[in-house]
Amino acid sequence: MEQSRTGQPFGYRFMEDSFNTTYEAEQQLGRIFVTFTILSILIACLGLFGLAAFNAQKRTKEIGIRKVLGASIGQITYHLTTDFLKMVGVAIIVSLPVGWYLMNKWLEDFTYRIEISWWVFVFAALIALTIAVLTVSYQSIKAAIVNPVKSLRTE
Repeated sequence: MEQSRTGQPFGYRFMEDSFNTTYEAEQQLGRIFVTFTILSILIACLGLFGLAAFNAQKRTKEIGIRKVLGASIGQITYHLTTDFLKMVGVAIIVSLPVGWYLMNKWLEDFTYRIEISWWVFVFAALIALTIAVLTVSYQSIKAAIVNPVKSLRTE
């Protein structure tokens, strides 16, 4: 090491290394968020799947009567899915402002601040709706395909 004019050893680092250590914690936090996001989506899908199965089993007679009266599989699926989509819609309406606020607060701490676009939240809402529709429609279609005679005989 070289000596500076003050007699202290001269220490040097590359600027790239300095930037990397600054944002290393943010990168670690990002990896943790991705891991827990995947886990929470998986748990939510399992819960929604179980709730849809329970709802379909509870409404077996209603589904059987609708089929006997001429309802198509699409109509029955639509009827069973709309209840869940209303709940997901309410969750989206509540979570979007909270998510926007928290993201803006988090982004304020950075030197080069960016604005988060509105389409990111719309895209997240569409993904949530798609996952809910795919999860619930599987159980709804499965319940709608069952022979109505079997469902009406289960007393």
